[in-house]
Amino acid sequence: MIWLALGLALFLGIHLTRALAPQWRAAQIGRLGEKGWKGLYTVLSLVGFGLILWGYPQARLNPVVLWAPIRGMNHLAALLVLVAMVLMAAAYVPRNHFKAKLQHPMTLSVKVWAFAHLIANNTLADVMLFGSFLVWSILVFRAARRRPAPAVAAPTAAGTAATVVAGLALWAFFAFWAHAAWLGIAPLGR
Repeated sequence: MIWLALGLALFLGIHLTRALAPQWRAAQIGRLGEKGWKGLYTVLSLVGFGLILWGYPQARLNPVVLWAPIRGMNHLAALLVLVAMVLMAAAYVPRNHFKAKLQHPMTLSVKVWAFAHLIANNTLADVMLFGSFLVWSILVFRAARRRPAPAVAAPTAAGTAATVVAGLALWAFFAFWAHAAWLGIAPLGR
């Protein structure tokens, strides 16, 4: 569990600097230069992410069960993850209504994804992983909403439709193949 905790601290810690320590971040950019800061940010992110990818499965080998599974939560989680995938697509598909209205769909996507996984899982490793991402997304979304809203191109019906289609495709890819292939967990209980 220590590797998971260390990975979360590195990955989410570096991703919280803009939200929680903007002056420190600015000082580091001034000291290291923009490229130096981005290099450090990238290295810490990759090391942290690697530790999460290694530590989470290790923690699942000897799970600490916190509560009995709640019937039906995996199906509710699958529905919430569908929403999260549409929000994720909204961060990248141009000219969609989701991004225009919500301003920060990627952060909201992480929030919904993390919450969905918290209600469907019941171990200490799950609470550490998904709870950490949920807290991170709440803090980052709050900080982002305090900054001036980014300029967004006028949304179109085509952009919004493409966002929904891309989100549905991404969800289907994970729900019916990638989640089980990569993590050994079939989210819909196949």
